[in-house]
Amino acid sequence: MTAPARFPAGTFTPAPGAGSRARMLFTHAKLETSLTLRHGEQILLTLLIPLALLIGLTLLDILPAGDLDGVPKADWVTPRIFALAVMSSAFTGQAIALGFDRRYGVLKRLSATAIPRWLLVAGRIVAALVVVLLQVVVLGVVAAFLGWSPSPAGIAEAVLLLVLGTLSFGALGVLLGGSLRAEAVLALANIVWFVLLLAGGILLAPSTLPSAAATVIELLPSGALAEGLRAALVDGQFAVGPVLVLAVWGVLAAAVAAKTTKLT
Repeated sequence: MTAPARFPAGTFTPAPGAGSRARMLFTHAKLETSLTLRHGEQILLTLLIPLALLIGLTLLDILPAGDLDGVPKADWVTPRIFALAVMSSAFTGQAIALGFDRRYGVLKRLSATAIPRWLLVAGRIVAALVVVLLQVVVLGVVAAFLGWSPSPAGIAEAVLLLVLGTLSFGALGVLLGGSLRAEAVLALANIVWFVLLLAGGILLAPSTLPSAAATVIELLPSGALAEGLRAALVDGQFAVGPVLVLAVWGVLAAAVAAKTTKLT
C-alpha cells in the first residue's frame, strides 16, 4: 500500500517545477533586453554612434559625390546605418556581454537552473531582435526628417535582411564571446567593429572598389547586409545574394559556436 499524502494538493503555492519553455524564453529575453537598454556603453554603441553617423553623413559634405551614384544622400546613408546598428547590437554588444557574463559566472549559475542551454542563447538573440527593432524605429524616424524616402517595394526584403542580419551577427557574437577571455573579447569585438565599419562595405561602397575587393566585401556579412538593404530600400529590388551570404554565415557561426562556447 502507498502511504497517504501528508499534505493535500495545492497546499503550497507556488508549486515547484520548471516553467514552460515559452515563458522561460520570454522572461530571459525580457531580462536581456532590459539589461542592454540600461547599460550606458551599450546605448552609446548601439544607438548614439549610429545616430550621430546618420545625421553627420547626411548633413555634412563628407561623402564623395561619386559614391552616391545620383542617389539622395539620406537614401544612400540610411540603409548602411541600419546595417551598422545591427552589427553593433547583435555582434559587438552581444559578444562583449557574453564574454563578461562568462567571466563573472553568470552563465554557469544559469546553467544550473531549469533553463536549457539553447534557451540561454535564444533569449539573447530574441533580445537582440528587440533592440534592433527599437534602433530601426528611432533611426528611421530621424532619417525621415532628414529626407529619407525608402522604396515601398523593398520593405519586405529589408525586414527579412534585418532579421537574417541579426541572427547571423548574433551567432558570430556568441562564437566570439563564448570562446575567448572577456578582455580579449572586448578588444577583438571593437577592432572587428571598426574594421567592418571602415572597410567592410558599410561606409565604403563595394562599387567604388576594384572588382576583386568588391567581391570580397560583398561576401562579408557586413557588406552583404549593407548592399542588400541598399538594393531593397533604394532600388526596390530583391537581391538573393545577400540573403544567401547572411544565411551561410549564420549557420556556420552557429555550428562552430555550439562546439566552442564555454560557460566560464
